[in-house]
Amino acid sequence: MKILITGAKGFVGRNLCCALRNIKEGKDRTRPALHIEEVFEYDIDTDPALLTPYCQEADFVFNLAGVNRPKDPEEFMKGNFGFATTLLNTLKEFGNTCPIMLSSSQQASLTGRFGNSEYGRSKKAGEDLFLDYAAATGAQVLIYRFPNLFGKWCRPNYNSAVATFCNNIANDLPIQVNDPSVELELLYIDDLMQEMLDALEGKAHRCEFEGLEVLPLSNGRYCYAPITHKATLGEIVELLNVFHEQPKTLMMPEIPDNSFAKKLYSTYLSYLPKEKVAFPLKMNIDARGSFTELLHTPHCGQVSINISKPGITKGEHWHNTKWEFFIVVAGHGLIQERKIGTDEIIEFEVSGDNIQAVHMLPGYTHNIINLSETENLVTVMWANEIFNPNHPDTFGELVAQQD
Repeated sequence: MKILITGAKGFVGRNLCCALRNIKEGKDRTRPALHIEEVFEYDIDTDPALLTPYCQEADFVFNLAGVNRPKDPEEFMKGNFGFATTLLNTLKEFGNTCPIMLSSSQQASLTGRFGNSEYGRSKKAGEDLFLDYAAATGAQVLIYRFPNLFGKWCRPNYNSAVATFCNNIANDLPIQVNDPSVELELLYIDDLMQEMLDALEGKAHRCEFEGLEVLPLSNGRYCYAPITHKATLGEIVELLNVFHEQPKTLMMPEIPDNSFAKKLYSTYLSYLPKEKVAFPLKMNIDARGSFTELLHTPHCGQVSINISKPGITKGEHWHNTKWEFFIVVAGHGLIQERKIGTDEIIEFEVSGDNIQAVHMLPGYTHNIINLSETENLVTVMWANEIFNPNHPDTFGELVAQQD
């Protein structure tokens, strides 16, 4: 399959080109039915003469080209309607009736706050042009009215509030929110990519529109991406501020699978400046080695790194409710545990050469001993709760009781 992408250097185009190249080069094997032979990338700086052979050979066309922020409002119609006319006429010239996708916008609904939108009128004109083209040629057209898009590589200070907020907060720049209660419908770029690949496989989600409302319909004139999220500007900024503070608090917010928070966090991180990609952690160092907290979570405790110098024993305490995993990743050690009130000791020889997780059981005093005379013992420690100095639930007692 040979695929033409117009607007290939834009936000959606760039992500789509990468997604298709990954399939073409065998890096993405999640779409075994897709066989990509060639991806023709066309943008504003491409030699216009190349549009002719691209349209002649294409088996599928993604028309993502468009104008969002022109200096002159008249350029909306020229960019969003004029180029579409050229593209469709070139396809007609060669009798190429391959499927063609059109990137439109919710503003094409011309309802509510979009009722007087020059951009919306230009997008609606493009939609009508494509529908007429389908009626005249029999070609399959797939018209998507995108809501607000967000994700990596989205241009800030352009036409995406999310991209602007992510960029500015990541770079400690001011933001302006006039009304925090304004709600946005948001489509994440990776969810859109899945829909674009569905469309290539002939599995596009069809619909009609009633204003901005999507009405799923198997034979609808329009198409839509089924996974979107709604959030207010205030909620978005609140989340971004939590992400911004994570290197200081170590608190990883809840980011459930497929949640808006998870997608927004990934987007935010893509705007970090170089100097923030790495950040220091507080190492608590003493003569025995060091202990460093790595990560806190709202409901699942914390993760830390413990380093024990050669011959050192650490621990010798027990907990009522707190429990832990000790995972030695480097060195050679011994973990001992003894149930309080008994003499029986259970032991686990541990090594970075044979990584395993050992439970530190509630009600068992425990330790970890570095058996090496030359190497440090490095242990990843997970505890089911964040350490609370006001309620440490930690009580000193030797594992090997002395007579």
